[in-house]
Amino acid sequence: MSIEFGREICGNLNTAESREWLVTNGIGGYASGTVAGLLTRRYHGLLVAALKPPLGRTLLLTKLDETVLYDNRSYSLDTNRWADGTVSPHGYQNIEHFSLEGTIPLWRFAVADALLEKRVWMQQGVNTTYVQYTLRRATQPLKLTLKAMVNYRDYHSDTQSNGWKMSVEEVEEGICVTAYPGAVPVYLLSDGGSASVADDWYYGFDLAVERYRGLRDREDHLHAATFEVTLNPGEAIAFVASTEKQTNLNAEAALKLRRTQEQKLTGFWNSNLPLNTKESPIWIKQLILAADQFIVDRPMPEEPNSKTIIAGYHWFSDWGRDTMISLPGLTISTGRPEVARSILRTFARYVDQGMLPNRFPDGGDRPEYNTVDATLWYFEAVRAYYSATDDDNLLAELFPVLADIINWHCRGTRYNIHLDPADGLLFAGVAGVQLTWMDAKVDDWVVTPRIGKPIEVNALWYNALRTMAKFARHLGKPHQEYEAMADRTKYRFSRFWNDETGYCYDVLDSPDGDDAALRPNQIFAVSLPESPLTPVQQRSVVEVCGRSLVTSHGLRSRSVSEGLSLAPDHIQYKGKYGGNQYQRDGAYHQGTVWGWLLGPFVLAHLRVYKNPEQARQFLEPMANHLTAHGLGSLSEIFDGDAPMTARGCIAQAWTVAEVLRAWLATES
Repeated sequence: MSIEFGREICGNLNTAESREWLVTNGIGGYASGTVAGLLTRRYHGLLVAALKPPLGRTLLLTKLDETVLYDNRSYSLDTNRWADGTVSPHGYQNIEHFSLEGTIPLWRFAVADALLEKRVWMQQGVNTTYVQYTLRRATQPLKLTLKAMVNYRDYHSDTQSNGWKMSVEEVEEGICVTAYPGAVPVYLLSDGGSASVADDWYYGFDLAVERYRGLRDREDHLHAATFEVTLNPGEAIAFVASTEKQTNLNAEAALKLRRTQEQKLTGFWNSNLPLNTKESPIWIKQLILAADQFIVDRPMPEEPNSKTIIAGYHWFSDWGRDTMISLPGLTISTGRPEVARSILRTFARYVDQGMLPNRFPDGGDRPEYNTVDATLWYFEAVRAYYSATDDDNLLAELFPVLADIINWHCRGTRYNIHLDPADGLLFAGVAGVQLTWMDAKVDDWVVTPRIGKPIEVNALWYNALRTMAKFARHLGKPHQEYEAMADRTKYRFSRFWNDETGYCYDVLDSPDGDDAALRPNQIFAVSLPESPLTPVQQRSVVEVCGRSLVTSHGLRSRSVSEGLSLAPDHIQYKGKYGGNQYQRDGAYHQGTVWGWLLGPFVLAHLRVYKNPEQARQFLEPMANHLTAHGLGSLSEIFDGDAPMTARGCIAQAWTVAEVLRAWLATES
């Protein structure tokens, strides 16, 4: 399977603008847009720089509006939709072919008998984007004109120019734009042709996806400069946007380096495959490249090369929960344990009162410790790492941190997170705060508060206790207390079983009693290495989730109807995700499909039925999804109702990670 389209997709604006590409730079910055070249999101841009890696993401170069003059005839290659709904120009009609070369998007524009190629990629480790144009075929020279549209704003925002005057100056080989005194300059450079200052605002770019999301859907961008070059057949020119004054303009060398890096990534994967497995399919190899896009630097004074994981593109930062869930699939499954080691050590430094931070704010403020499950996923990430590496040194280094986490949970920490001495289960929650992965909140409304004893939290707690007992034995430390706590938790975990419905309660001891809603959280009580359920209960959970929650791209966050159960509140099910923030967050965990849950379901199915081929079949629809939404990657969420349209982030770390991890498990 290759990701490529002809005019059947590229020449239809509806299909071409619904498919988005993404390239990243390994420090939190990225470039992204649509196949059509049309802006549909505030998050689109050719250079969204991480000015405070991995955060501080700022839109600097929005797009290049391209025109070619060939045989005395002008052709537009760019496409824009304006505030009045007008589409002009219609450059998408000149796209003959689009494909991904690894993660590098490639367009082929056909004008008469000329064929012009365009590639976009980023240099790793710096905020630099390359756009290369190559005249592959022509019978005479072709003149290429580029209008560089710039901005300078936080990537969550939008710009209404209001007379904003930027400094646009000519420099050697291009232009330097400084948005205001003290702003980081952006250099727009070219290895050929001419550049001239324009300094002209374009008003009213229409952002259709933002309108669907109930957000402001108009934006202005500054035409800062115009670049012109005449290409002869076989010639190429590179346009470079960078925050670096001294930028490498040798595009061929930069492109070769990028391709070599991607070859190394697939090499790591191949070396990690079990000896008895066949060569992985092409779509899995594409996910290996996608996995790397989430791994970024988080420099610290004591360890400048430390790593973390961006939760999703376009808008997420490095969340503790997402990082720990994603770590095994993105790093260990892909043959990169050294990255996992760095991330585990990085987050260990941020543990506070027995809790892992949930989020590092973009503004660089103190991390937020408002999660109950991220810390427990940390145990599973350490276990997965140690299982793959036998790294006794790191285990000995982290063991005191893990032991301190257990102690804090036993005596109580933030947000009323504590071990209930009555039954050995973890309780968590206070009014007005969302602590589990079902964390949607609008103003003061917590959509799914889940105060009490959530099932996945206690499944993770049990798994952590068993893991700690094994670690303690291996390191020659006392382990009996961890074993005793685990035994008690397993015994009282039986409270979660609901004989009347044949599946587990979602939350025990909530302010409204025990919550019998049919949700996917119980699947973790089967999929985690240590399960507190009986084999009969495990099988029933997999069957119920399979009949009521499984879709082609993940599991619904609650059941559609209760034809096979007695859960009382199925009327809260929302089958479509969209609208303003209130509407979107109201559906986020009330029926919306989550791609990452497909991995745990496959692992649970494999555990119960021990049929790798059948379990793998649940993953196969994701191969087709690689050609929609975020090309070459996997989406965050999908509508609960058919046709399960992709929504949310176009590329989500834990979706990619869990599909990779589950696929490898079915091949082992």
